[in-house]
Amino acid sequence: MSATHSHGAPVVCAGVIVADHLTPPIDRLPGPGELVKVDDLVLNIGGLAANVAVVLSRLGVGARICCRVGDDAFGRFVAGTLEREGVDTSGLVVDRDRATSQTLIVNVKGQDRRFIHSFGANAALSAADLDAALAPDSRVLYVGGYLILPGLDPEALADRFARARQRGITTVLDVACPGPADYLGPLRPVLPHTDVFLPNADEAALILDGETDPIRQAEAFRSLGASRVVITRGEHGSISVSDAHRFRLGVYPVDFVDGTGSGDAFDAGYIAGLISGLDEPGCLKLASALGASCVRAVGTTAGIFSRAEADRFIAEHDLPVDLL
Repeated sequence: MSATHSHGAPVVCAGVIVADHLTPPIDRLPGPGELVKVDDLVLNIGGLAANVAVVLSRLGVGARICCRVGDDAFGRFVAGTLEREGVDTSGLVVDRDRATSQTLIVNVKGQDRRFIHSFGANAALSAADLDAALAPDSRVLYVGGYLILPGLDPEALADRFARARQRGITTVLDVACPGPADYLGPLRPVLPHTDVFLPNADEAALILDGETDPIRQAEAFRSLGASRVVITRGEHGSISVSDAHRFRLGVYPVDFVDGTGSGDAFDAGYIAGLISGLDEPGCLKLASALGASCVRAVGTTAGIFSRAEADRFIAEHDLPVDLL
């Protein structure tokens, strides 16, 4: 499997990478033995780290991937897709012992998505993989899918985040929480070394034992050491809390087709804002615009704005930003 090397890749994207199999929205789930016809089925790259890297590349921000795939057709598909998108794949590790992770995503009109998932090579990603991916030009280290990566030891990740910050690298963390579990334990060592924590409200509720108020969620994560907490809330917008600010944002109006990857697009837009030197409202507006663009098409990246499109969209549409 060949690798591409993008000169000047300031963002390292580590974590979950997946080959996604998606259905367009169907009227209902088929019954036993029933066949439901669709116009097309989509094979796409997915997973938080991969999605963020691809969106960043489309925004003109260099991204280096740090993930694991299997030595199989889906691993080659994932690598080829990343390379065509201009992502640096020099940190993509081929695991000879595990298959590439895959997810079947079933979209039913008017319902939340359904997922069937094989974990595969993601299980072996370790903090040591980050060491090879970081380079002198790195400005942001993003880890996506933490809490479902069993090989990513909390103390080891905390050590890598601490070392990254000592080098002036901004640390950004997003998580995945498939169901109730003890998530606070693995987060406690890492959040004190996290510059930006980006969970959604549902994930935050699972982590915080049912707490659903987004402001209290953000304050809880801040008390655990995160410097800045951004809680995304789907159609209800987002909030951002740090020592310097407390903001609540609305949402941009778009026609909804598929929500797959919208949170990852938000993350990528936020990181692109950081790289561009935008202030917090500017980062949040760019993030919200990218998230909105994602839901317009089936798949994680099909509807994504370029930077010029995003800037034009932001200029043409008002987004409410209120102080908390």
